[in-house]
Amino acid sequence: MKPPKSTRRRGFVLTPVGLKRLQAAILAMEIAENNGEHFTLEQLGDRMNVSTKTLSRLWSLNRSVDQKTLRLCYETFNLELRREDYAIMNESNKTQTSKAFSPSLDIRNSESVQYLPVNSFANEHHDQHEHLWSYPDGPVSLDSPFYVERPAIEEPVYREVIQPGCVIRIRAPRGMGKSSLVLRLLAFAETQGYRTVNLNCSQIDSNCLTDLNKLLRCLCWRVARELGIDPNLNDRWDEEIGCKLGCSLYFQSYLLKHIQSPVVLVLNEVDRFFEHPHIAHEFFALLRSWYEEARHDLNWQKLRLVVVYSTEVYVSLDINRSPFNVGLPIRLPEFTQQQVEDLAKRHGLDWASGSEATQLMSLVGGHPALIQIALYHLCCQGMTLEHMINEAIANGGIFRYHLWRHWVLLQAKPNLAEIYAGLVGAKQSIYLDPIDAYKLDGIGLISFEGDRIKPRCELYRAYFEKQLSTVFNSRDCQAV
Repeated sequence: MKPPKSTRRRGFVLTPVGLKRLQAAILAMEIAENNGEHFTLEQLGDRMNVSTKTLSRLWSLNRSVDQKTLRLCYETFNLELRREDYAIMNESNKTQTSKAFSPSLDIRNSESVQYLPVNSFANEHHDQHEHLWSYPDGPVSLDSPFYVERPAIEEPVYREVIQPGCVIRIRAPRGMGKSSLVLRLLAFAETQGYRTVNLNCSQIDSNCLTDLNKLLRCLCWRVARELGIDPNLNDRWDEEIGCKLGCSLYFQSYLLKHIQSPVVLVLNEVDRFFEHPHIAHEFFALLRSWYEEARHDLNWQKLRLVVVYSTEVYVSLDINRSPFNVGLPIRLPEFTQQQVEDLAKRHGLDWASGSEATQLMSLVGGHPALIQIALYHLCCQGMTLEHMINEAIANGGIFRYHLWRHWVLLQAKPNLAEIYAGLVGAKQSIYLDPIDAYKLDGIGLISFEGDRIKPRCELYRAYFEKQLSTVFNSRDCQAV
């Protein structure tokens, strides 16, 4: 006699991508209808016509609900349920079998969520455990379980981007999470039906940085292409009126007039212009003029400008012609100890006592990129925290690529390297010339104590003290 088959039902769980889309839509409604105040779980349940218990299952990402309920939740917030928003899992009537969104190193003993096989999100991204084995370099993807939420940063950005003609300024050194935040800002904007353009200024040819006309034509061409509009520059560009006015008219009378919805334009790494003062003066004055025009022009109000940069503005800009003193300023902070402990937990590490997080942060502070690198090696490479700390500044250590990148930047600027050598060799924080401080801050090598400067973390102090002392001692010997 055959044993009876266990009763199993197929349920639906949100993917991290689906949760992000739903959260963004809820936030937009909170801003529009509730003065930005969060809805309670009971208020959300009433809106969606589901119980708070069902909502708790939905938010967990590993407990299923039925498809009808999931679709109802999305439709409440004017969203269409997409295939990448959910995964299908099998549940027995007593035991939940899917652990796909609960990070664990023991992949062999966990059953994966079963995704639809044809043209599915899974075919592109595979199992969620793959995040554990991917080296953390670059922005944290939208579907990653390792993105650290920073509501105090994200929510003001989401509120601001829906304001007509707004400017958002995001400033932080490399590795602090600018690109990850921009990805989420763009995803939020798309839930609002906005068009988005994400341009990296480091991709602009060097010859454009000495010729304003070439630079602005390049900008117009790229934005048009990203929006799916024929650039048609030869017919639309008027050389007689000057390139700045020509660029403004191209945006106002062609691009923005052609697009009915708001356009979010992200300009990444604009500090590349700071080393070309003439171009910087003219280009940033143009951006400021667009912001001013949006006060009374409906077409300009469609443009939502996001300026992303690493260092302080150290070129002299007219206060009335600068975009760096208008709009919403955002500066990304380091992780707190609580955030580091939470991220360690997501990696499957038991750091509940807090002592491990304290040890790691005594070395790298709360630097997001360095924390991610450390947790990757502790979680996936079998390294111990003690070994990591002992080998941290070795040229073969786990932070070597990060440190080498900074070392190359310093070697290209000998005067700045000499200044930093004095800083890492000092026993306490010191005063620096503001421009030198801005440059070192842009690289991400320092932190501020009021007007005084110190190395950003113990890792930087120890590594660069060793490297720079070797270089300058060698020079002294050659001079003798």
